[in-house]
Amino acid sequence: MTRREQIVAATNTVRELLLEKNDAYGDSALSPLNVFSSANAEYGIRQRIDDKLKRIQNAGLNDETEDTLLDLAGYLILLIIARDEHNDLQKHIRQGQSAPVDSSSSTASHSGREVTYSS
Repeated sequence: MTRREQIVAATNTVRELLLEKNDAYGDSALSPLNVFSSANAEYGIRQRIDDKLKRIQNAGLNDETEDTLLDLAGYLILLIIARDEHNDLQKHIRQGQSAPVDSSSSTASHSGREVTYSS
């Protein structure tokens, strides 16, 4: 298998896992229910990434944490999407336009909160 084929296979695995979990959990990462937390999507995804990194720190990289690597890759993709949606909303606000209507952009509902993430 060529390196290109390996990259395609690995990204396809992450893509399929991400799509399955998004369907199963009802887009909860990017459209949080916010019953117990008022955190926006980006903050919630960052928390999940921290949890995955903590699991790797505690358990190491082995067969038992292989799924954690896939989850982590998926959450990083969701973080990219959340940041893109947030940046698009901020662009509209700066231009004095109303926010685009999109049911997947729940990050807009808490855009007044700025979350600083540091390592």
